[in-house]
This record gives sequence, C-alpha cells and structure tokens, in this order.
Amino acid sequence: MIYDITPPITDALEVWPGDTPPSREVLLDMKRGANITLSTLHATVHLGAHADGPSHYGKDAPGIETRALENYLGPCQVMHVAVGPKGRITPETLTAAVRAERILFRTGTFPDPYHFRQDFAALTPELIGYLRSHGVRLVGIDTPSVDLFEAEDLPAHHACLQHDMAILEGVVLDAVPEGIYELIALPLRLVGFDASPVRAILRTLPNAEAGS
Repeated sequence: MIYDITPPITDALEVWPGDTPPSREVLLDMKRGANITLSTLHATVHLGAHADGPSHYGKDAPGIETRALENYLGPCQVMHVAVGPKGRITPETLTAAVRAERILFRTGTFPDPYHFRQDFAALTPELIGYLRSHGVRLVGIDTPSVDLFEAEDLPAHHACLQHDMAILEGVVLDAVPEGIYELIALPLRLVGFDASPVRAILRTLPNAEAGS
C-alpha cells in the first residue's frame, strides 16, 4: 500500500508569509492552437512537502544538492505525538521507542495546507540530539517548519545542522497510522538551492505492520 504524503500543489496552497506562492504561466496551449502545451512554474523551493538544505539555516553550509539520497529513502517510522498549538516535541513526548533511521511526526497542528496558520507545533533541540543518539538521520513533521513560527533563531534547524540530520517539512500524515514504512522523498538536484520540493510517499513493508 502507498500513502501519498504530499499536499497537491495549486495556486490555493498557502506558503510561508512573504515567500513565493505557486503559480502557473502557460506559454503554449494546445487548446488555443499550439502544437504542444508548455508552462512555467513560479514558486518557492519550500513548497508543500519539501526537504530543507543546510544552506537554508547555515551561513556557510552546502545546498540541497549535496545531501545524500540515502537520507530520503529507506525504513521510516511514523509517530503520532500529543502536542497542542505552539507545542514543542521533547524526548518525553514520544509515544514509542525509536525504531528507524527516519522519523516523521504527526502533530495534527497544521491540518489544512491551504490555510496557513502560525500556531503549529515544532521540535526541540533536545529532541534532535536524542534522535541522533538513536541513529536517526532524517526527521520530518506535518507542519511548515521544525521550528515554531516566531522562532527566528531556529534552534531545531541549528540542532539538525550540528548533528547533520536531514529535514523534511510539510508532509501530510492525517491518514497514516503509526508504524514502520519505506519512505521515498527524493529532493531535486537543485545546485546551490536551500531546499527542494519532493513527492513524498510511504510504502508499507512486507515484514512490518502499521501500528506495530
């Protein structure tokens, strides 16, 4: 079974305030007599489900094209956590033992990607350190950021930089039960860019059951 955890990209998708929303410019249209249809996408690279590059939060850090693809491909644990608006996930918040190198948190605090709200939950630096000590190489969340909206110092991002942990943001986990899956969420090879949109999916594994 495949779970598509990517929000559909339309011009109704709301991005971070001040960032570039998605729009489509049609250059050629077969319905208007052209021999092909050809269009251009205008949008932030932090679009929907996306992978942050280290250069997004580290001044001299490398771009998204340098990240190892293995970070975004392989066994992944989905964990539901009970946090409210503006809550922060700590090691004590975890509802299960860490069982995979990739962890996605379902907080339920950003339920509609087409309506941007600023009170979503986030991660703590302590959690990042805890996950790294348990072998985690990628952390993801169902909100626009691993940090709180007003956290301009980006403590969770900087903790990920310190521990060389990959970040996946903006995934949709409402329909995904807790459990172990295969994650496939490969970023584009955008040289020098600070992030990349991904088509993120979770596949059930033959030897692991959701909810186990």
